[in-house]
Amino acid sequence: MEEDAVRYDSRLNTCVVLNGRGFVGRSLVSRLLRLGTWTVRVADSAPTLNLDESDSVLVDALSSGRASYHCVDVRDKPQIVKVTEGSYVVFYMGADDLRSHDYFYCYKVLVQGTRNVISACRESGVRKLIYNSTADVVFDGSEPIRDGDESLRRPLKFPSMLTDFKAQAEALIKFANNRDGLLTCALRSSIVFGPGDTEFVPFLVNLAKSGYAKFKIGNGENMSDFTYSDNVAHAHICAAEALDTHMESVAGKEFFITNLKPVKFWDFVSHIVEGLGYPRPSTKLPVRLVSPVLSLLKWTQEKEGTGNYYDTAHQFALLASSTRTFNCNAAKKHLGYTPVVSLEDGIASTVQWFSRDLEKSDDTAIQSKADQLLGCGKVADILLWRNEKNTFVSFVVLNLLYYWFFSSGSTFTSSAAQLLFILLVALYGLAFVPSKIFGFLQVKKIPPWRFEISESAVRDLSRDIVVVWNHGVQSLNTLSRGGDWIKFFKIAGSLYLLKLIVSRSLATFIFTAMSFSFTAFFIYEQYELELYHIARIFIECLAVVKEVVLKNLPLPDGSSKPMFM
Repeated sequence: MEEDAVRYDSRLNTCVVLNGRGFVGRSLVSRLLRLGTWTVRVADSAPTLNLDESDSVLVDALSSGRASYHCVDVRDKPQIVKVTEGSYVVFYMGADDLRSHDYFYCYKVLVQGTRNVISACRESGVRKLIYNSTADVVFDGSEPIRDGDESLRRPLKFPSMLTDFKAQAEALIKFANNRDGLLTCALRSSIVFGPGDTEFVPFLVNLAKSGYAKFKIGNGENMSDFTYSDNVAHAHICAAEALDTHMESVAGKEFFITNLKPVKFWDFVSHIVEGLGYPRPSTKLPVRLVSPVLSLLKWTQEKEGTGNYYDTAHQFALLASSTRTFNCNAAKKHLGYTPVVSLEDGIASTVQWFSRDLEKSDDTAIQSKADQLLGCGKVADILLWRNEKNTFVSFVVLNLLYYWFFSSGSTFTSSAAQLLFILLVALYGLAFVPSKIFGFLQVKKIPPWRFEISESAVRDLSRDIVVVWNHGVQSLNTLSRGGDWIKFFKIAGSLYLLKLIVSRSLATFIFTAMSFSFTAFFIYEQYELELYHIARIFIECLAVVKEVVLKNLPLPDGSSKPMFM
C-alpha cells in the first residue's frame, strides 16, 4: 500500500511537454523545472536534444534525473503512448515552423496529431491535457475585436489554412473533455513574443532588413494585445492547477491569455525594430492598396506551391491593420492568471536576445548600388552626402559656376576669361596678405609646389591620352568596316541625343542634371531596398497577369488553313 501511494504521488508530479523544444515549449519547461516540484518529460520531433547556453536549467535537471528527453512524432500514436505512460499532466504546445504550403503535412501534424494525442492520453490514463491554442481562431480580419471574450464565435472562413487546422484541433480538445476521465482545456494566447521567437519577431526583423518596416499599414491607430512567452507558460501551469481546484469552471473551456495591456500595434513594432537598430515605421500605406497585392502574391504562391512568405505577410497585414483586443477576466477568475512579466520588460528581454544574433555591422558595411555606380570614390561621397559640409560647398560652387557661365548674359569664352582673370588677381593679392590679420586671424598661404606638375603625372597623362586616341582610332576602323553594329548604334544614339540637348537648351539640361545628381542618388540609396522589392513585386504581378492572359487566349483551330502555302 505504501509503495502504491509513493508511486501515485510521483505520478502527480510527472508531466509531459509535447513540442517541448519549440518557442513556448522551452519557456514552459524552464518554468516547470524552476518550480522544483515537477518531473518533466520533454518530447519533441528532433532525434537529439541540442542544448545551448539558455538551457542551463534543463541541463541541471537532466543530470539530476528531474527531466528526460524523448523523440516523439505526434503523427505516430504509439510514440505518444510510450512517453505519456505514468504521467498525470500533458501540455500539448502544438507545432512550430510548419510548411504552410504543404497542407497535407500540416493537417497530419495539427489535426490528426491532436487526435493521436487525445487518444494516447486516454489510453495512458492521463488526467489533464492542456492545449496551447491561439487567439487567431476567432479572427478573420473582417471586423475589429474590442475586448473580446470567450463568447466570440469562430469565423466561417479563416484567412489561412493553418489557422483553420488549429481551430479544428482546439475543437477536438474541447470535445474530448471528461471522456475516460480526461480533463481538457485550451489557452488562446494573442501574438506571442519573447526570446527564441520563431515567427512574429523574426518576421519583423526580416521586414526591417528588407526596408519594409519603414511602412505602416493603415492609419497606425489600431490596438492589439500581445503576450510574453513566459506569461503563456505561467498560464499553462495555472490551468493545470485549476483543473483540480476549479474543475467545473475550467474543464472543457477555452481562455484568452494576454499581457493585460493593449497597445497600439505599430507602437509595439516600433519598440522592437528601434531596439534592434532599425528605423521606426513612419510612412503610412492604405490597407486597400496593400491587401490586394498581398492576396495576389499569396494566390500565386499557392499555385506554385513554394514558400510561405506571402502567406505570413498576408496574416501580418491583417494583424497590423485591425484592432484586436481580448478580455482575460475568465482566465483571471478561474485560472488565477496574472502576468508575471510586464510588457515593457518582455520587450526589453526580447530585444536583448535578438540583438545578440543580429550582425548589424555587416549590414551597414555592404556598399549600396548607388555607391558602386558612382565609383565608391570622392564623387560618390559628395553626391551621397557622406560629409554634409563638403557636399554643400560643392553644390554652392557648382551653382555659382552655372550662373557665371549660363545666366550672366556673357558668352562662354568671355565668362571663362573673366573667371581666369579673377583667379589670377586673387592669387596675386594673396601673396601680399600677411600670415596673421589683427594678430589672431590666420591666413593660409598656398605653397608654390601646389602649382607644379610632376614629370610622372605628365607622363601618365600623356600615356592616357595616347591610349584613348588609339582606342578611338581602332573603334573608327571597326565601325568603318561594319564589324560592330551594337557599338555603332550606341555612338549614333549618343551623338543624336547630344545634338538634341545642344539644339534645345544646354543650360537647362546642365541645371537639370546637376539637381538630379545631388538628389536622386541620395534618395535612391535611402530607399534602395524598398525600390528593389517594389520592383520585384511589380514584376511578379506582371508575370501573374501574363500567365492569366496566356491561359485565356483561344487555342489555334486545327482545321484552320495556313495563310501561306
